[in-house]
Amino acid sequence: MPESELLAIAAHLHVLLRRNCGRVTDTEWLAANAEYAAEIIRFSREQEGARSTPELVDWTHRFEAAWNAALAGPAERSPLMQRAGELMRQRAENRKYVGTLR
Repeated sequence: MPESELLAIAAHLHVLLRRNCGRVTDTEWLAANAEYAAEIIRFSREQEGARSTPELVDWTHRFEAAWNAALAGPAERSPLMQRAGELMRQRAENRKYVGTLR
């Protein structure tokens, strides 16, 4: 998946989170940083039921699928996506977000 497509999905998710939950995100960072993306996905899932809409749930799933596709993509992906893949694997092992949301 091209990085521009991931950025477009991140922008759509940003708008939905802001509208439904009042949460403001950094779209470019969301599309580039695996830890931040995982935390926003977790936050979006936490909102399911309380403040979530079917559209937010759908775009959260799309965003997660896009990240998974980007991480599992071909070996010639950009260094940024390679690093993101490493961070997502580390996060899966640690199961803890370290730091604060930007």
